[in-house]
Amino acid sequence: MEQRVSLVTLGVADLDRSRAFYSGVGWSPTQDLGEVVFYQAGGLVVALWSRAELAVDTAVSDSGGWGGITLAHNVRSPDEVDAVLAEAERAGGQVRRPGAPTEWGGYSGVFTDPDGHAWEVAHNPGWTITDDGATLLSVQA
Repeated sequence: MEQRVSLVTLGVADLDRSRAFYSGVGWSPTQDLGEVVFYQAGGLVVALWSRAELAVDTAVSDSGGWGGITLAHNVRSPDEVDAVLAEAERAGGQVRRPGAPTEWGGYSGVFTDPDGHAWEVAHNPGWTITDDGATLLSVQA
């Protein structure tokens, strides 16, 4: 298996509400099939689909709680962290942890979308964000 992720599907309770939220933070669907919405997000695809249908398709029991996954959106500066958190809140998300300096020398905060999917917004001064939005790790020798 190649070391990459191709698609992240977020199970949602109300597709229209989630579509409106992601539109509110500036995302535009690449393909909207009515029952599933796809967004090109750099080198991977993010999809919104019914949480119940996703559970059936994945052959898991949905306990309704947090799934143990946090998505991350890395940005170029601490000010951009705060701006993205404010944008998410205006769009109907909930800021769970406001932007603040981190123990690892960066700056980050967390919001959740209307379905409780957690997004960390982070500035890591040791990583590079390219002009096309790719996040590149800096490897320490």
